[in-house]
Amino acid sequence: MNTPPVRVARFSRTSVIGVAVALVAVLVLVVMPYYVPLGASRQVTSLFIYIVLATSWNLLAGFGGMVSIGQQAYIGLGAYGLVTLVSLVGVEHLLAIPLAAIGCAIVAVPISYAAFRLTGGYFAVGTWVIAEVARLLIIRVPALGGGSGMSVPPMAGVDRDLQIAIGYWAALAVAVVTVMIVVLVVRSRLGLALTAVRDEPVAAATSGVDVVRAKRIVFVLAAACAGAGGALLATSTLTVQPSSVFSVNWTATMIFIVVIGGVGSIEGPIIGAVVYWGLQVLLADYGELYLIGLGVLAIVIVLWVPGGIWGLITRRRRVSVFPVSYRLVPAKTVPAD
Repeated sequence: MNTPPVRVARFSRTSVIGVAVALVAVLVLVVMPYYVPLGASRQVTSLFIYIVLATSWNLLAGFGGMVSIGQQAYIGLGAYGLVTLVSLVGVEHLLAIPLAAIGCAIVAVPISYAAFRLTGGYFAVGTWVIAEVARLLIIRVPALGGGSGMSVPPMAGVDRDLQIAIGYWAALAVAVVTVMIVVLVVRSRLGLALTAVRDEPVAAATSGVDVVRAKRIVFVLAAACAGAGGALLATSTLTVQPSSVFSVNWTATMIFIVVIGGVGSIEGPIIGAVVYWGLQVLLADYGELYLIGLGVLAIVIVLWVPGGIWGLITRRRRVSVFPVSYRLVPAKTVPAD
């Protein structure tokens, strides 16, 4: 009996539609500041920052298997990196954002050598300690405002309305770039290595995977993305305070978003960020009830939908927005789920 010819493909019908919808959504978001009030643009800027931060944590924990509760270290360093470059060096705001992210990546390299000596829960607590050390070091630098923090000077020669729009577009660009970085990582050989390392590091090492190298690359990339999120936060609020930017609440927010969206998927953090941001906008005026609602949602997701919202969507049908996995399809037919 002859076997029908098959070929390997990445794109499926759902991923083609998903990529098209994503491109249209990005185009709509690009022109949105021209048609909505400035207050709405600032609120959506917060959504983009949540996507950046949640995607960076998911890259580290969901794909790399390294659960960190100290990513606020790079949020704070990214925020202080931007304010330092803008206020003390005179770098333009838009250029300072990628430079702050690169600075966080450089700092993460030596930190990884210390953090990787720990595993499991010790690694998680160790990253938190590193974040606290970073905060204590920052507040002891008088040039950075000590415990009171610093203000970010506004963009020279740019009126307030345009400055808000520029911050919006910068956050959108960083969010798109962050998601694309994760897509490229997952599609690459590094992504295959990460899957093996996350599932069984000993077996991956015996199969020839350089476990430490793969984890270090992801650790540094996640730090850079979190640093970019911190820089965007400083640009949006125009103030940087150590008690705020180094708060563990940021990591708690990232974990919450990824858990309700779906750990270990590219789409999950985006969905989780939209849900978290939507609840924040709709229920923020209810005070404690808002926090109770978030807690109840997290409990429901963990107990009854452990794969998150995206896991629930893909439970019965294999769906992917981004073409990251391989599949065998008939050689003369259009690939379909």
